[in-house]
Amino acid sequence: MSTSTIDTGVIFVFSAFVLVIGLLFARTGRNMKSFFAGGEAVPWFIGGLSLFMSFFSAGTFVAWGSIAYKYGFVSVTIQWTMCLGGIITAFLLAPRWKRTGALTAAEFIRQRLGSPVQKFYVYTFLIVSLVNKGAVLYPVAKLVSVSLGFPLVPCTIVLGLMMIAYTAVGGLWAVMVTDILQFVILTAAVMLVLPLSLDHAGGWQQFTQNVPDDFFSLVNGEYTFGFILAFALYHISYIGGNWTFVQRYTSVDSPKSAKKVALLFAGLYLISPVIWMLPPMIYKSINPALAGLNAENAYLEVCRLVLPPGLMGLMLTGMYFSTSATANTTLNVTSAVITNDIYKGVINPGATDKQLIRVARVSGLLLGMGMIGIALMVPMVGGMIEVVISIAAITGGPTLLPPLWALFSKKLTGRVAYIISALCLAVNLVFKFLVPMVSTLKLNRSQEMLLGAGLPFILLLLYEFVLAARKGPSVDYQHYKVFRQQQKDQAAEQSPEEVDAIHRQNVFGLRVIAFSLAFTAVLLFILCALAATGKVLVAVIATVVLLAAGIPLLALRKLKLKQVNIPTGKSIIQENNVAS
Repeated sequence: MSTSTIDTGVIFVFSAFVLVIGLLFARTGRNMKSFFAGGEAVPWFIGGLSLFMSFFSAGTFVAWGSIAYKYGFVSVTIQWTMCLGGIITAFLLAPRWKRTGALTAAEFIRQRLGSPVQKFYVYTFLIVSLVNKGAVLYPVAKLVSVSLGFPLVPCTIVLGLMMIAYTAVGGLWAVMVTDILQFVILTAAVMLVLPLSLDHAGGWQQFTQNVPDDFFSLVNGEYTFGFILAFALYHISYIGGNWTFVQRYTSVDSPKSAKKVALLFAGLYLISPVIWMLPPMIYKSINPALAGLNAENAYLEVCRLVLPPGLMGLMLTGMYFSTSATANTTLNVTSAVITNDIYKGVINPGATDKQLIRVARVSGLLLGMGMIGIALMVPMVGGMIEVVISIAAITGGPTLLPPLWALFSKKLTGRVAYIISALCLAVNLVFKFLVPMVSTLKLNRSQEMLLGAGLPFILLLLYEFVLAARKGPSVDYQHYKVFRQQQKDQAAEQSPEEVDAIHRQNVFGLRVIAFSLAFTAVLLFILCALAATGKVLVAVIATVVLLAAGIPLLALRKLKLKQVNIPTGKSIIQENNVAS
């Protein structure tokens, strides 16, 4: 059996397996809360891993891998700003999002800043999400196309359709369970690439001697301290305020759990960038000839060089599904916004749960089709890095900082938030597109990021501490406080049936995670038998994955014990136990 045949077989087996897992959750979403927020009872460690994978994509290997190949360790420095963003989010932002009681960030914006302002942010979010996540679908289609010899356009379409299928059907739990599986697959693959590539380069000493002198500098090239500072500010607002990530903070059971979600994310982003970026850095010492957009293939090339048959397919599968993780999270959240904040909030306020779930699935499908269309256009606009960083610089600060500010400020009004966001977006677009057309002035990446993140922050400070310094709480804030108090007074306890349904959904999710990890371990053991090199390393990783399957089973046991002690659900649980 040829190497490409084995790799292709691995990709198809895992793809089919993940798709089936997602479809298993088709009947678990009984209402908006269970479909989009997991019944607000998702275990924090699952939420944290899902947040990590939702932030992560094949773009990490293509975009940051390209930077690692060209400039070295600065690629790790850039990603450490994500760790900083996670830490600040854990202590300041995630618990506050949970305390808002909102299902989505858009719902909080409507309650706090008003419906007209919410519409502005909703439409901006939908456009940015389509472009951003369509951009991250392109690199993985390119990786599969190049490595297996399939045409790029059919690859993009087929992978995109698979990506949206289980999200549109299964809801948040389908996304999170596949996130966990993708995390394990990708971690296993990367842990194989790193030692094998270092061995191929002749060891650590030989590697360090064959790369440029500044290869291990914290900053390098166009990625200066100014860029790192601006990117850090951007990631604080992005991790703390991006609507796809807010969902992870609101889907757990308490503010304390929301804090743990963000801390787990931060811890993973402290360690993982070093492991991820070393292989393309090592490849620089093996083959320094890649130039231009070909540098985006550095990770793929080192994988093809060192991985034995089957494990290249495993790596590609991990890259693909890590991309689908971030895109699927966006699909789930944008679908929630369309369903909860547009369809239910504007078009049909009296919609039934059945109608809302139908709209959620159809909107997820249509949004996914839009992402596929964007992915097909990425090569026309300069490649992955240009798209990702430009979108971050132009839209990150203006759209994320004002709603985050509203979590803390009693003075911010919807009108002021709207003006600051619209003004900053206009300024960023002018300097990105119009100014270079009429003059020789063109901002570099550091200047773009500083303008994009710094301008809205300065304007918010100016309003809070200068223009509104002597004012009391705004009318918008007073209305919000009255609304929240009424919401708390009217909040009814969940019925025993609802408590039991959420419990069964979470039990089912944990069981599927355990089974998925065991399946992954079995496949790794099979690949170990087929591998010509690295057999011991593959066997060790397979054993670790198999042992990890016990973690969700332990969580399942604790969940059952906890549920039995909840009065509203006690009788039903006992009745179910007797019946079984």
